[in-house]
Amino acid sequence: MNESESEIFDDYAQYYDLLYKDKNYREEVLYVKNLIKREQPAALTILDLGCGTGIHDKFLVEEGFEVTGVDLSEQMISIAKKNECNNLKFIKGDACNIALNRSFDIVISLFHVMSYQTTNDNLRRIFNTAKTHLNEGGVFIFDCWYGPAVLTDRPTVRIKRLENEFIELVRLSEPAMNSKENNVDVFFSVFIKDKSTGHQKQINEKHVMRYLFYPEIEFFASNSGFEITAFEEWLSGNKPDFKSWNVVFCCKKI
Repeated sequence: MNESESEIFDDYAQYYDLLYKDKNYREEVLYVKNLIKREQPAALTILDLGCGTGIHDKFLVEEGFEVTGVDLSEQMISIAKKNECNNLKFIKGDACNIALNRSFDIVISLFHVMSYQTTNDNLRRIFNTAKTHLNEGGVFIFDCWYGPAVLTDRPTVRIKRLENEFIELVRLSEPAMNSKENNVDVFFSVFIKDKSTGHQKQINEKHVMRYLFYPEIEFFASNSGFEITAFEEWLSGNKPDFKSWNVVFCCKKI
């Protein structure tokens, strides 16, 4: 991800937590915790690449881990820093090239951060970042859009309506698939109405999402010094199939 791509999330950041208030972060963290305990039972330290506003990390600390979150968006990090404590730190930086000069037991990258790596070079670099920051035998855990499911159950136009005590928000998502690049341009139109003043504004963004396949992840993992130790449907733990839009990989440093 580069600086221009980070600007998407700077605009998005102030509404991000409202947009995903229905997301069950605690359930996801317990799922990730179980993956960690299965793959690396003694793990205590975690690096989160693409941490966003840091909600996963906050819950991971509550589960007993020490977590460092990294995100390229200055606005996302600003929000995340409100929850910093002794075992939780946030740093603005690029997951593709950051160097923290320390290592961790686990590296995670959640909520489709890997699918935002739309070039092979970025995928290679984020694997290298994970390897550089992992202790020997450490595990890189990430989720992504799964190609066979995206091509079978193709993305459609969606509308999401949300509100809190201050604003009403409507998000229109319009996808456009690019077969050559194996990605989807997701055009977001976000309409925000201030409840107290009636003032309305609109934000337009394009998020490019890459859908990934097992053989290419295996290629990047093996060429970066990892072996895949687990591959399953996100949250359910089932074997991925043509309905599994979101899958998770566990890759052990060798």
